[in-house]
Amino acid sequence: MHIDEYAFGRIRIDGKEYQNDVIILPGQVYSDWWRQKGHELHPDDLSKIVEAKPNLLLVGKGYYGRMKVLDATKRKIEEIGCQLIARKTEEACTLYNEKESQQRVVAALHLTC
Repeated sequence: MHIDEYAFGRIRIDGKEYQNDVIILPGQVYSDWWRQKGHELHPDDLSKIVEAKPNLLLVGKGYYGRMKVLDATKRKIEEIGCQLIARKTEEACTLYNEKESQQRVVAALHLTC
């Protein structure tokens, strides 16, 4: 998977455009990703990610970086032996493209705020 372009409220992955938050799993994109609270990442929001068993989770916290990753969420990711990097979405997209071929990477990307 390759992130072709990101701008506020939209992302293009492998030539297909999405206008909702996404999770990029190995070989597939899960679109219309909703969280329990819009600007907080809760442990329960991670079921698809935990199932994928990544080595690295890149969280895009939004264009302005307003989405918060709760401490309980960080602990859950650590429990499965996964590294977590949370950045503004633009930076998370760049990191995803750099790391995707090197290890099992999953990205959870908030496209606005």
